[in-house]
Amino acid sequence: MTGLGAATVGSLLMAAASTLGDFIWATWLPQHRAVYGLIHGTLLLCAIGLFLGTLATRPAAGAAAGAAIGALAAGTFYVLAPAVGYSAMFAVWVGIWMGFGLLYAGLNGTRIVTHEVLLRGATAAAASGLAFYAISGIWNPFDPEGWDYAVHAGAWTLAYFPGFAALLLARTRPAR
Repeated sequence: MTGLGAATVGSLLMAAASTLGDFIWATWLPQHRAVYGLIHGTLLLCAIGLFLGTLATRPAAGAAAGAAIGALAAGTFYVLAPAVGYSAMFAVWVGIWMGFGLLYAGLNGTRIVTHEVLLRGATAAAASGLAFYAISGIWNPFDPEGWDYAVHAGAWTLAYFPGFAALLLARTRPAR
């Protein structure tokens, strides 16, 4: 699976995982603790790494690297949050997609520091960052019993799609 199909499937799978995460946070975690966020980030981004690794026929390497990106991202959030609040999440989200751009290139045997790899990572980061910002109101007001989780799933799909699309859509070569 490649291209638009892979970007769509990845977005839908991660939307399901993120919506489940929203439900777990809202239903079973009585208070926000950093350890929960570290576990959540590690598991969620392990899933993205597993998906990208599967596409590159290296699922274990993708999952391990995704988990590392997730742990680093969650840790970075908890370091930045005391100074800048929840807006730290937007900076971390951008960094996540840059990391996955580099990871996916490495999983595919592409030399990591190339113009195309950096451009794809930056595009994934910027486009997905804007989409994440656009959907970030899904938790407000904080009323988990009144949340429409179908809306959450749709919002998460929209947030993930630009990142996956930037990484997975085929590059078109100019006509000669």
